Amino acid sequence: MTFNRAPVASLPVSPAPEKSAGRYRIRITDLVLPASIGIYDRERQAPQRVRINVELEVAEHGRPLGDDIANVLSYEDIVSGIRAIIGRGHINLVETLADEIAAMCLDDDRVALARIGVDKLDVEPDAAAVGIEIERSR
Repeated sequence: MTFNRAPVASLPVSPAPEKSAGRYRIRITDLVLPASIGIYDRERQAPQRVRINVELEVAEHGRPLGDDIANVLSYEDIVSGIRAIIGRGHINLVETLADEIAAMCLDDDRVALARIGVDKLDVEPDAAAVGIEIERSR
């Protein structure tokens, strides 16, 4: 017995997707440092405690990490950069401090987004903290 078959049309084959680089987040939570910050004379008299929170969205290279610190963005470098910004001297506004931290983080091409929170801890006696949060991206 023979069957007459019509030729089978080939379905288009999609190329295999390229391995895309993923993203990961780096978080620095509740970093408390003394800072000379504020617009009032009393705030210029002595450093006050600020709490800094950083969340960065970082692009992966698309290659294996190899369990090597050289292949990731180091939170240690970020903390050192924050300390350096504060160490340069008096800053009037928490917004300025947050913006400078975000700019420092975005200097690394792998950082796509920086969310920075800065709180003054000892300003308002009826609040645990007062502060701001900003978000910057490339």
